[in-house]
Amino acid sequence: MNKYAQYERVFDHFDENGDGKISAKELQLRLEAIGGELTVEEAEAAVELLDSDGDGLVGLDDFVKFVEGGEEEEKVKDLKEAFEMYDMDGNGCITPKSLKRMLSKLGESWSIDECSFMIAKFDLNGDGVLNFDEFRVMML
Repeated sequence: MNKYAQYERVFDHFDENGDGKISAKELQLRLEAIGGELTVEEAEAAVELLDSDGDGLVGLDDFVKFVEGGEEEEKVKDLKEAFEMYDMDGNGCITPKSLKRMLSKLGESWSIDECSFMIAKFDLNGDGVLNFDEFRVMML
């Protein structure tokens, strides 16, 4: 089963009346059924936040965007953790020296020149180091 079909199954579970939309009440009831707590006001606020077409309900597309957005946040968090491993000096960037040290820890033997060359390929602002945004481009 592909990812979209899985999202659709979860969405259908929340869409109790089968109208293709999730209301604040359906959201509240389903979360309570799985042990969560959500007040009517919180459910209404969540639906309002997710509702892209202004009908007061969450459609499948809204639901998928929400779920995918959460996955994107997780990816960014993981990338930040990886970046911090390479940013051994804690100065907010990956230098050729810190890249060489990290690659050595991973069993790779690179020269400073090779590390500088690799950084230069993704160094968008030309400062000779990789900031987090440049690192993110490199990793994606």
